[in-house]
Amino acid sequence: MLESSETEFASRYAAFAAQGQLYPQREGSPLLEFAAGGRVLYLFDRTGPYSGRPGPARVVVHGILDLAGTRVLPPEEAAQAPEALTVVGISSVEGTGEVLHAGPHVWVVRSRVPLVLAAFEALPPVQAGDRVAFRTLPPLHGFLVQS
Repeated sequence: MLESSETEFASRYAAFAAQGQLYPQREGSPLLEFAAGGRVLYLFDRTGPYSGRPGPARVVVHGILDLAGTRVLPPEEAAQAPEALTVVGISSVEGTGEVLHAGPHVWVVRSRVPLVLAAFEALPPVQAGDRVAFRTLPPLHGFLVQS
């Protein structure tokens, strides 16, 4: 189980929330438009409709990993791999970055913005400081962190 409730998940990973800008959303839209790290991400709003106000915000960005596109970079490749984040489709990303925190099913990776990346299967073992390449499945999820 990756989360027991959206409140618990947001609280657990609040220290890794991305700082950015929320933009107004269309009436009834389940997506948050969130600009951070030079990217615009469309996030499935997990904290309820209308909880986010336009303007500066802290959001836990969460994605489910596509394991076929996810791997730990060997040291010689890691030294050459820049931190990168590319938006794929409407609501998924791929990139490379540094592991900030790791557990058996969750990696927190800094890739222009902090991302909480999870899998239903056990992930390869990593430590903080390792570099990984990853791809997520759509949609990305957004958990607004109230200050």
